Amino acid sequence: MQNRITKLFGIKYPIVQGGMIWNSGWRLASAVSNAGGLGLIGAGSMYPEILLEHIKKCKNATDKPFGVNIPMLYPNIEEIIEIVIKEEVPIVFTSAGNPRTYTAKLQSHGIKVAHVVSSVKFALKAQEAGVDAIVAEGFEAGGHNGREETTTLTLIPMVAKALDIPLLAAGGIATGQAMLATMALGADGVQVGSRFVASEESSAHDAFKQRVIEAVEGETILTLKELAPVRLIRNKFYEEVEALYKKGPSIEELKELLGRARAKRGMFEGDLVEGELEIGQVSGQLDSILPAGKIVENMMREFQEAKEKVASF
Repeated sequence: MQNRITKLFGIKYPIVQGGMIWNSGWRLASAVSNAGGLGLIGAGSMYPEILLEHIKKCKNATDKPFGVNIPMLYPNIEEIIEIVIKEEVPIVFTSAGNPRTYTAKLQSHGIKVAHVVSSVKFALKAQEAGVDAIVAEGFEAGGHNGREETTTLTLIPMVAKALDIPLLAAGGIATGQAMLATMALGADGVQVGSRFVASEESSAHDAFKQRVIEAVEGETILTLKELAPVRLIRNKFYEEVEALYKKGPSIEELKELLGRARAKRGMFEGDLVEGELEIGQVSGQLDSILPAGKIVENMMREFQEAKEKVASF
C-alpha cells in the first residue's frame, strides 16, 4: 500500500504508533516499525540520557524507519533536539509548541518533521512553518489534546481541505474500519495511540493496561483545560478534580492538586487510585492486550475487508 505517507516515511503501511508518555519506549516503537508501520519513541517522559538509551536500543532492534515524538513544552528540549540530530533519527513528530522553532533545523539534517495539531488554524500555521506532514487529532484522543473539542470525523475533512501536505488522522482510531473512514475523509494515514497502550510491548504498567481494556463507554472525561486538556479514566484522582471544580478553583489550586509525576504514577507505576490515567475514548472498544505486530496486522486486515465491503454497496 503506497501513498503520500508511506512514501514520505519509507514505511509499508500508513499506520503511525503515537509517541505517548510512559507507554512508548524502544520495544513498542521497534515492534511497530518491524511490522510495517512507523514506531515512535515518546520523549516526553524521558530525561535526555534515557531517550538516548532508547534510541540506541531501537536502532539495534529494527532496521526499519522509526521516529521520536517531542512535546516542545518539556524542559531539556534543546538537549533532546541535539540528541535526535546526533543519532540521525530519521523522523521527528513535534507537539505542544511552535513548529517554527525547530523544523528547519531538523530538516537541515535530513530529518522529516510532522507536527500534531487540533484545529485547522494550527494546521495551517504548521504547514506555513514548513513541516513535512500534519497529525490532526480529534478530542476523542487520550492524553493532552485540543480545547476546541472537535471530533476526528469533523476535523479531518476540514484540515484535509485546507492543506497541501500529507495528513494523518488521530483520535478514536483503533481498527482498520476507523482507518478507512478517516482516509475516506481525506487523511493519508492514521496515528494510533490507545490501541498500542494495550500492547505487550507498551512500557505502561500491566495494571494500567488491564484497566484500559476493562474501560467501558463513558469512562473517560476531558478535563483540566485550564492547564492542558487531558482525557482521563474516572478514578479517585479524577473525582478529586471534579470536587475541586465545584468550588471554582484557581489555576494555582488545580496545579497544586495535580502535583508532579501524576501521569507517571498512574500509567507507569500502576497506581489506579491516585494516578492520572490518560487514555482515549476508544478504550471502550478494547478487550485484549496484543503484540504490537498483531495490532498492525489486524488493522490492515480490517481495512481491506472494510474497503471490499464498501466497494460492494
